Amino acid sequence: MATVFLGLGSNLGSREHHLLQAIEGLKEAGLQIERLSSVHETEPWGEGPTQGRFLNAVAKIQTNLSPRELLEKIKTLEQKLGRRRTVPNAPRTIDIDILLYDLVRLNTPDLTIPHPRMLQRDFVMVPLKEIAPEIAEQLTHANHPQH
Repeated sequence: MATVFLGLGSNLGSREHHLLQAIEGLKEAGLQIERLSSVHETEPWGEGPTQGRFLNAVAKIQTNLSPRELLEKIKTLEQKLGRRRTVPNAPRTIDIDILLYDLVRLNTPDLTIPHPRMLQRDFVMVPLKEIAPEIAEQLTHANHPQH
């Protein structure tokens, strides 16, 4: 089984309800949730339309799915939970990102692992440090070596 970390976020409607629905949907898809961070409220990040604050969390899961199969399950779940991809970085009921998938490095047009911007995002790194401090530390040191 692969150990995977997923970032979850919501900034539309009943944000907490959307996160809970996403967790249930991941379980229903056969993913084993090993750990779940607490929920953090954060400001929107990056360019895009004006929008409300996010609720974010990180989940550590176990899966037998390949990265591509996992992405398909996630996209199906997001759509089921009302995610509509209209413009980049638009407000959303749910956003689920594959942050890490074991030690896999992958770079395709629709999937990059590790997630390319996770180190710049406190809404990812703070909950990741909460549930996997050793992994967060390794990532930080690998990208900011001491001189």
